Amino acid sequence: MPDAIEVRKVAIEHVSDASGLAELIDSGIMEADRVIAVIGKTEGNGGVNDYTRIIADRAFREILMATGGRSAEDVKQIPIVWSGGTDGVISPHATVFATVAPGAAAQTDEPRLTVGFAMSETLLPEDIGRTAMVSKVAAAVTDAMQRAGITDTADVHYVQTKTPLLTIHTIRDAKSRGKTVWTEHTHKSMDLSNGCTALGIGVALGELEMPTDEQVMHDRSLYSSVASCSSGVELDRAQVVVVGNARGVGGRYAIGHSVMRDALDQDGIWEAIRNAGLELPSRPHPSDLEGRLVNVFLKCEVSQDGLVRGRRNAMLDDSDVHWHRQIKSCVGGVTAAVTGDPAVFVSVSAAHQGPDGGGPVAAIVDLGDEPTGYPSP
Repeated sequence: MPDAIEVRKVAIEHVSDASGLAELIDSGIMEADRVIAVIGKTEGNGGVNDYTRIIADRAFREILMATGGRSAEDVKQIPIVWSGGTDGVISPHATVFATVAPGAAAQTDEPRLTVGFAMSETLLPEDIGRTAMVSKVAAAVTDAMQRAGITDTADVHYVQTKTPLLTIHTIRDAKSRGKTVWTEHTHKSMDLSNGCTALGIGVALGELEMPTDEQVMHDRSLYSSVASCSSGVELDRAQVVVVGNARGVGGRYAIGHSVMRDALDQDGIWEAIRNAGLELPSRPHPSDLEGRLVNVFLKCEVSQDGLVRGRRNAMLDDSDVHWHRQIKSCVGGVTAAVTGDPAVFVSVSAAHQGPDGGGPVAAIVDLGDEPTGYPSP
């Protein structure tokens, strides 16, 4: 049985700031050597060349090396997933997951938060967007589930991944070996990598059958309700973090999920919070959260028909500001209005992640006797 989990959200005050992590360790809330994953938002452009992800990654790993006993190589293996771009009111932050020493967590037979991690086989540039990638991701998700102690796929509520996208260099590499790539548009390959990864998650969890190469990015009826996929230039494999609930692990936290049906669907966010175990009135207000919401994690996507609730928008036609930034800002504002806290994890590029024009939502809540008091400044 895996250890219980402690999870906290910390602010990022500037692009290389990891003081929030240091404070968690210095105060004894977490042990450096027990930190097992970090999922955060950085303030860059969210694109192929968003170096804020690399800067933040380095800052957090340096803290773990300075305050713990793990080697640099061991710390390098910790999954730290950064989503670039805090458009609008979204505030840079990180959610830190750590195990709790045996016997130190509250004991309960109720389902409580558990986390598992795995890395896929190497993803070649010619794999991206094709069933080879789907299969490799699905295998890694299954491994991560087992490490989390989850035996029922229904207990998986959030799968956060980081996968490679295509760059000029990797495209050239594929061609030099006589291979072809799905696209030579590097920015488009971000959506492609995310979407194909989501299909792998869906296959692993039994949400859908193995798709064909032709269905990738084209059949939007195929989607996972728990996938949250990000891509970048930082790695050449799928980094997979499975978050769910399991009985017997103990602790005070639980996770639930739902989907937003469109960019304005506040009910989808509230339903994820309810699904995690919080009782809410029929028409909830942020004050009803009573400091028990640790964080919410969302993916969002512009609707392919250019409509929201029957009204036309111009996001897909805008040549000045890419739709990635516009929809992220919109959904970030909707989410912050629900939670009362702008430090929310809202990430764009949600092909095959939730229904078209919407996206999956996961919520982690504190079910302890005395909540830790979110939102935190």
